[in-house]
Amino acid sequence: MKFGSLLVLVFSLLYGAAAQPPLTSYVNPFIGTGGHGHTFPGATMRYGMGQLSPDTRVDGSWDGCSGYHYSDSIIYGFSHTHLSGTGVTDYGDVLLMPTVGEPVFEPMKDGSYKKGYASHFSHQKENASPGYYAVHLDDDAIDVELTVTPRVGFHKYTFPKTNQANIILDLTHRDKTTEASVRVIDSRHVEGMRRSTGWAKNQVVYFAMEFSKQFENYGIAVNDSMQKNSAEASSPNLKSYFQFITGNGEAVYVKVAISAVSTDGAWKNLTGECHDWDFEEVKTNADAT
Repeated sequence: MKFGSLLVLVFSLLYGAAAQPPLTSYVNPFIGTGGHGHTFPGATMRYGMGQLSPDTRVDGSWDGCSGYHYSDSIIYGFSHTHLSGTGVTDYGDVLLMPTVGEPVFEPMKDGSYKKGYASHFSHQKENASPGYYAVHLDDDAIDVELTVTPRVGFHKYTFPKTNQANIILDLTHRDKTTEASVRVIDSRHVEGMRRSTGWAKNQVVYFAMEFSKQFENYGIAVNDSMQKNSAEASSPNLKSYFQFITGNGEAVYVKVAISAVSTDGAWKNLTGECHDWDFEEVKTNADAT
């Protein structure tokens, strides 16, 4: 009788353990994103070099230290480095933003929102969990999903049907850029670097970027002036766009690896940590880790 009761207890415990939801389901990454918490809700790994998160602030204000504040309703893009819980602003390196229509390189004008590459969003169409972030961009009807490995940001942009599905790259975003470069290797691969000064007086981030499909057009702007037939450029004021043709509900994926050492190091991080295009697998691995 005692043995039978023990078996029932063991099986009950095993079944109860198996039925428990993953502990990450109890985590709310939006905690601290309001008030003076200075946290960000985006995707990152434990001790990860990359923190892929939305930016709702373009200035270095006190409540904008992390790049995101819950009271905001405009997203300017998704950059790959963020600080959490600090009282000083920094980072926000290598910003990407999906748009539809003619490419625009200005996020805002006259200190207030006007149609640029930024977009309105609502918290009702936004969610986050450890290693994952998602939001709907209202202005161009684009669904964004983000996940990560330790050194690679993995973007999923689901576009409407259009001949002008753009991905903007802004290397001037946030703290003052002192040096930047970009090189288009081919119609799927881009590399570059950004040096900036802020809380860190001489911060350097190299990046390697790969698209899931070929872009049809691209452009590089130096000092907000388009450089015709140019595959590479260097300037403290440097932005680019990459344009695709998409069907309705078609996803374009982008992988962005970063390195503090070199573009070669960034490519090694990309191939070593995120060698295929299975977004769900990377998301699942981040959650499991």
